Amino acid sequence: MSEKMLEGKTAVVTGAAKGIGKAIALAFAKEGCNIVLNYRSSVSDETIKEIEDCGVKCLPVQGDVSNFNFASDLMKQVKNEFGSIDVLVNNAGITKDMLLMRMSEEQFDSVIQTNLKGTFNMIRHVSSIMLKQKSGAIINMASVVGVMGNAGQANYAASKAGVIGLTKSTAKELGARGITCNAIAPGFVETDMTAVLTDEQKAKMLEVIPLGRYGQVEDIAKAAVFLATNTYITGQVLNVDGGMVM
Repeated sequence: MSEKMLEGKTAVVTGAAKGIGKAIALAFAKEGCNIVLNYRSSVSDETIKEIEDCGVKCLPVQGDVSNFNFASDLMKQVKNEFGSIDVLVNNAGITKDMLLMRMSEEQFDSVIQTNLKGTFNMIRHVSSIMLKQKSGAIINMASVVGVMGNAGQANYAASKAGVIGLTKSTAKELGARGITCNAIAPGFVETDMTAVLTDEQKAKMLEVIPLGRYGQVEDIAKAAVFLATNTYITGQVLNVDGGMVM
């Protein structure tokens, strides 16, 4: 039996109830990693059982990462429960698409608050723990939209471009203590979030993907495991997009 790459480690995955977050949590669990599964509204018992069936602990924690104090309390809870935080995956994110000239202040602010400030909140509170450990991997979920922009997604694109800048700055600040920080920029991945697009929108998207197919959540999960286990990659944005951006 092959050795598990994250045996005995602990990973915090935000927005992990379904979709990409769930796939990442499961991929880490299969590598022997204990999972702290953060979610905002609900998580199924089946998801928790699926993770625990990998022979690891799963701690589900409900809360909103855009709340600064919640992020602080979560990190303290994880440290007390597991003794260390080896990986943080900032996956929690929302979309509120609208053309710029019609976008409300609330639509802009809420997306920035969750996607960008939520990522900052988690990094801010995990950093002191990882600095004392002199180790750790931080993985932020960006998007190809944060690299190239997209009509109707000014708020989302701005939040994800911000995540990329935050990733690079974090990598420079924490690198001396052996902490890596990278971003994954998914392209068009089949999830609940993309299921709302029309057939016409999906067809147009397919035309600009050189590999000619949509991504799966497992493609993103594999990239997360790779970045969590390679200690000499930091400050990078890994496009997992079928070649959309190159």
